[in-house]
Amino acid sequence: MNNITRAALFAAIILSAAACSQTASKSNAAANTADVTPSVSVASVEKRSVEQFSSYSSTVEAYAVNNIAPQSASRIRKINVEVGDYVNKGQVLAEMDRLSLDQARLQLVNDSTELGRLRTLYAEGGVAKSDLEAAELAYNVRLSSYRNLEENTILRAPISGYVTARNYDRNDLYSMSQPLFVVQQVLPVKLLVGVSESEYTKVKKGDNVNITLDAIPGRTFTGKVERLYPTIDAATHTFRVEVVVPNSDRVLRPGMYAKVLITFGTNDNVVIPDQAVVRMEGTGQKYVYTLNADQTVSFVPVTLGRHMGSEYEVTSGLSGGEQVVVKGQTTLKDGVTVQVIR
Repeated sequence: MNNITRAALFAAIILSAAACSQTASKSNAAANTADVTPSVSVASVEKRSVEQFSSYSSTVEAYAVNNIAPQSASRIRKINVEVGDYVNKGQVLAEMDRLSLDQARLQLVNDSTELGRLRTLYAEGGVAKSDLEAAELAYNVRLSSYRNLEENTILRAPISGYVTARNYDRNDLYSMSQPLFVVQQVLPVKLLVGVSESEYTKVKKGDNVNITLDAIPGRTFTGKVERLYPTIDAATHTFRVEVVVPNSDRVLRPGMYAKVLITFGTNDNVVIPDQAVVRMEGTGQKYVYTLNADQTVSFVPVTLGRHMGSEYEVTSGLSGGEQVVVKGQTTLKDGVTVQVIR
């Protein structure tokens, strides 16, 4: 055997020995891995009272909007308020031409005098009762006509609120094409909220509502459900809920964007740490691992409700009293034996 042959044989022996060594190491590692028991941390869960609510978007609206205008075309003689003014109910906003009103007032004075004369004559037996009654009827008709004319000549605010529009100037001829003023009531204000039809049986008149606004950060306003609309929109599957907010300091203004939190009471449900929840890839299914008495774990699908800080409400899947794995569950399988660490 020459030197070259010896060297080749020696190299083959070394390679074979190394391969056997690697195979043995892998077998030992696999054996050691199979013997490792997963370590987990667990937490006990229980039922507790959980407040139920839903959040919606809405817009602040005036509680009432009045368009102020006379019944017929006339010259505008006085404008007493401007856009942005806050007016009280009964306050004079404008005056139209008074010629017709003054004429009607003089006629009413004459009719009143004549009626007084007839009543005196009737008391003395000078006129028939039917004549007196006819005169009284005519006077009452003229009085009603005068009051109507006065109402449409001296324009007063029918509600307290802000003047949000003035469409004419002094000495303009009011043409009935648009109102002279628009007044919006902001004490209180209201919001119309489109609530999901799944909440239809939960919302009740008088329920408390919390409102926050981007325009007024750091402050929460409280309102109440005043009215539930009786029909559901077939396109959006929502129904309208009218919420009223007192707005005593008048900081809420129509048009403001609002976030509305409607409270539906409380439910007794299981609450678990959010660390316990595992999401199944591809399906979105949520589940937890529960610890059994024999130190094995069980795979339990759950339905989650509200997320409250670092906890989840569980509406189905757990009944309370279980222990759920909160750490080390990512490598677990159903039925695996685990070691609990605290």
